[in-house]
Amino acid sequence: MLTTSRPSAAQRPLPSLIFASRWLQLPLYLGLIAAQAVYVFHFWVELIHLLEAALGDEQALQALVTGIGYKSDAPLTSLNETVIMLVVLALIDVVMISNLLIMVIVGGYETFVSRMNLEGHPDQPEWLSHVNASVLKVKLATAIIGISSIHLLKTFINAGNYSEKVLMWQAIIHIAFLLSALAIALTDRLLSHSHGDDGH
Repeated sequence: MLTTSRPSAAQRPLPSLIFASRWLQLPLYLGLIAAQAVYVFHFWVELIHLLEAALGDEQALQALVTGIGYKSDAPLTSLNETVIMLVVLALIDVVMISNLLIMVIVGGYETFVSRMNLEGHPDQPEWLSHVNASVLKVKLATAIIGISSIHLLKTFINAGNYSEKVLMWQAIIHIAFLLSALAIALTDRLLSHSHGDDGH
């Protein structure tokens, strides 16, 4: 008597189509790469303005002041420590957002789309060797807290140009980010312990 074997999941068209749909995320990651290119361009524009302002270019100085939202009672004719600090913090902010983009692009692609097969590559990020959706979530929350910290520091340095309401809400939002990250990390820790106990 002949028996027909049930087709495997790899041979069935609907599961294959659903699994292949993960490639629809590829344009999203390519878009994030384009966004990172914009950040790189913005970083160099601000850095060039800073260098030109340090050499006495008043147009570059005004571009910096406008970009960081700095206001002063007396007109600025040269760089001061506050402007330099705000510009450097803005540059650090761009770098941290770029790091966040890299984590989302590389970690998200590796986790949700396809393996990159970087094992043994000298430039493989250390965190990528054990990345999964849970680890990626915690790392992203930590990166967002770092970015929020930079924004909060910029606001407090330039506090004279903000109302008390804006300062208060920025501090509250930063605390909310902190609590959210702690909750995510705690949930991840509890889940990892739960899986560890199930294994015994």
